[in-house]
Amino acid sequence: MYNELHLIHLFSDCVVIVMAKPRSQQISLIDTPYYHICSRTVRKAFLCGIDKETGMSFEHRRTWIEQRIFQLQQVFAIDICAHAVMHNHLHLVLHVDSDQVKGWSTVEVLTRWHQLFKGTLLTQEYCNKQSLDKFRLAIVESTAEIYKQRLIDISWFMRSLNEPIARQANREDKCTGHFWEGRFKSQALLDEGALLSCMAYVDLNPVRNAIAPTPEQSAFTSIQLRIKAAIKGAQPLALLPFIGSEHQDKVTGIRFSLQDYLQLVDETGRIIRDDKCGAINPQTAEILTRLHISNESWLKLTMNFEGIFTGAVGSAEHLCEFSEHVGLQRTHGIANAKACLNSA
Repeated sequence: MYNELHLIHLFSDCVVIVMAKPRSQQISLIDTPYYHICSRTVRKAFLCGIDKETGMSFEHRRTWIEQRIFQLQQVFAIDICAHAVMHNHLHLVLHVDSDQVKGWSTVEVLTRWHQLFKGTLLTQEYCNKQSLDKFRLAIVESTAEIYKQRLIDISWFMRSLNEPIARQANREDKCTGHFWEGRFKSQALLDEGALLSCMAYVDLNPVRNAIAPTPEQSAFTSIQLRIKAAIKGAQPLALLPFIGSEHQDKVTGIRFSLQDYLQLVDETGRIIRDDKCGAINPQTAEILTRLHISNESWLKLTMNFEGIFTGAVGSAEHLCEFSEHVGLQRTHGIANAKACLNSA
């Protein structure tokens, strides 16, 4: 458990020598609740795998990462759509559930927050049902509102993920200093095409980098968890479920068929591994047609998603709306959006 003031201090001394966009120009919940996050390590640090220079194995750090992700998912109003823990970086596709926090009472907000941080003396007393006067109760309510906003904040989610992992790794490496790069990369996923292609890009990271031969053998990834659960006729509780396009009335869930998605990832993975331009089977082509993405554009997206798009991702129309809402004077990535996400 970490004190939030200490956490703020820890991250405040990170110096970024690039003209990075402020978070206000990368995250806009009125445009989309879906975001692709990538966090990378520094100083040749490894999350997992074997360091070729020393021969040391860091495979166990994958467990640290995945356990922490799922712990945070239970505390924050942020769902995990996809994840992949690589040798020196981490991919996440997150869904911010802003509506969920609206129904949380003060007690629930504080209880969730105290699972990660100490809070304040007053919030601790409130949760322990100690008697507080009106003035102190007002302070507690005000503090709870601050915590509530943090519990839908991707920056706080990533701080809560990266800080304890950095501490563990530094203790193990017997060193001090930064373990992660100062800033994580954030991309808004503005429509269904952007979401689906980004999830496939993340899920196929181990296959594309020759770490695993198949999606089901890709350890510590969302695709492996989904496949294992699907074999039993279920979906993993730790991940945002697929609810199918026929369940548009449901509030929370990914509005695609799970079977279609698994088929799509498997077929794409075969093409990437074999490095050939074979035709995607008719069932898979159907879903791409619905998303207005050509087969060629789909392969480009799932092989080089971050190279094609450096900022928000979506159709040209959605990108223009997003740029207006976050105050950008120019719409970045519009040419690639027209080429890849408005191509069929």
